[in-house]
Amino acid sequence: MGVKEEFAKLAAYNRWANERLYDGAATLSDDAYRRDLAAFFGSVHATLNHLLLVDRLWLDRVKGRSGPPPELDSVLFDDFEELRQARAEEDDGLVGLIEAHGESTFAEVVSYRTGSGREERNTRVEIFTHLFNHQTHHRGQTHALLTRLGHPGPVLDYIYFLREATS
Repeated sequence: MGVKEEFAKLAAYNRWANERLYDGAATLSDDAYRRDLAAFFGSVHATLNHLLLVDRLWLDRVKGRSGPPPELDSVLFDDFEELRQARAEEDDGLVGLIEAHGESTFAEVVSYRTGSGREERNTRVEIFTHLFNHQTHHRGQTHALLTRLGHPGPVLDYIYFLREATS
């Protein structure tokens, strides 16, 4: 299996897991959704916004649109349903972006500037690996916040995604 096929599966999994996570977050009251629970970004709301912001940042870099990055705790959408819609669009865009890449383009180097202005270079393989790992990391935090708020966290295991995809 090539890297493109593996990333295509991870992009589909990412979309599946985010849909399930947002379904879980939708069960929260607005107060619970926004409550600061001393997580890295505080609340479910702030963590979900961070995930979308960082995905957009990295995907802009991959597309060659590397401007100055926003503050990582910026709130892109205050309204949950608007955030959810933007997340779904971003996930669809990520699936499409992976599909549009040729196998050899994943080895290409992308140059960009960090928040401090330093120039960095990473391959697309490294960037997409980071993006998917970052998603998993913060989805896990959000899952823990849902549980802490007394709501069942959704099943997000990759193996369950694979089983659903092949059934």
